[in-house]
Amino acid sequence: MIKENMEEASSTFAKHIGGLRVKKIDDSSYEFYTEVKDINLNTSKIAHGGFICSIADTGMGNSAHKAAQDKRCVTISLDVKFISAASLGEKLLGRVKIQKKTRTLVFVTCEISNSKNIVATASGVWKIL
Repeated sequence: MIKENMEEASSTFAKHIGGLRVKKIDDSSYEFYTEVKDINLNTSKIAHGGFICSIADTGMGNSAHKAAQDKRCVTISLDVKFISAASLGEKLLGRVKIQKKTRTLVFVTCEISNSKNIVATASGVWKIL
C-alpha cells in the first residue's frame, strides 16, 4: 500500500500525530498514507477518533492546498463518519476527491481505509486565503 513519489506533509502537527505522506493522482484526486502508531491509540487500543479526524483534516487540507495552486487553505467545515476500527501497525490510505473548486472555496471528500475495511469517510470545505 505504500506509494512511491509521495511527499511528507510539512506541518509540525502532521509530524506530531505520526507523519502523513501525500500524493497527487490527478487534478482532482489525491492520496495520503500513514501508519497507526502507539501514540495514536485510545484506551481501547484502537486508533483514537481524534487521530482519524486529524489525518482526514490534514490529508484533505493538503489536497485542497495543492488544488488551489499552492495557496494557503483553512478548514471551514469537516464531517467525519467512523465505519470501522484501525489497530496498531495498520497502514491507512486516504483517497481524496476534490468535488468542486471555486475562486474562494474547495469542496473535498475522503475515504480512509486499511487493508480490509473502510475505516472512515469525511467531507469538508476549505477556504482559499
